[in-house]
Amino acid sequence: MEKAANPVGAVETAIGVLEALKELHTASITELADHLDLTKGAVHNHISTLEQHRFVVKENNEYKLSLRFLIFGEYVRNNNLLHHIGESEVRKLADETGEIVHLSTEEHGLSMKLRKIHGEQAIGEQFHVAKLQRPDYLHYTATGKATLAFLPRTRVERIIDEYGLEKMTENTITDRSVLFDELEKTRKRGFSLNDQEEVEGVRAVGAPVRDHTGRVLGSVSVSGPVSRLQGERFREVLPEKVKNTTNVIEANINMTESISLSGVE
Repeated sequence: MEKAANPVGAVETAIGVLEALKELHTASITELADHLDLTKGAVHNHISTLEQHRFVVKENNEYKLSLRFLIFGEYVRNNNLLHHIGESEVRKLADETGEIVHLSTEEHGLSMKLRKIHGEQAIGEQFHVAKLQRPDYLHYTATGKATLAFLPRTRVERIIDEYGLEKMTENTITDRSVLFDELEKTRKRGFSLNDQEEVEGVRAVGAPVRDHTGRVLGSVSVSGPVSRLQGERFREVLPEKVKNTTNVIEANINMTESISLSGVE
């Protein structure tokens, strides 16, 4: 990521306060000062300004993030073309498979979850809810690998340089050359596999969503326990269903963009 030539210290401190509140859930000024290694006076000035603008709430001398962030989050998500077009299709996929379905996109070299849908047999609800509250690295998820496979190699190299290849399980790919071999396989077959690379006992199948130029916009995945995602279902049935879903999303996006460019109403 390109760094600001002249970063504004006050803005960086305010962001640090917000991120600390997200991590700590609630905190007093003293706790924030200790956490951020700042003076209590500096924290008080920033937190008071954030409270004045309704980005934080004070309760019993402790502060927490306000619900105003929901407005920003909903605005960003609802104005994302992939989410707007893809939500109904991933719901259908979750109904059809009974598993967890994710719709994700890449931003700043990380995986951002646009939508998570639980099928009737879905497992790990709390885990997946937590995933919505943080970005993921791309190399160990099905959505991430489906995205990386269709990014320019130089872009993938920069992402790896910035974030590394963190090991989550014994199956996580942590070698750069092995990862590029896996991405090549993903491109050739049109779908990615996560074989217990993020969580032991959980597999996933993913496929990219691309526009008419081939640019990757994001990806869709289905995940579930190894007991249900094995054999033909894991390597043939679910990949075909996921690819069918992404193909429909791609077609709808291309038609939407075509109408927008032509001015047809």
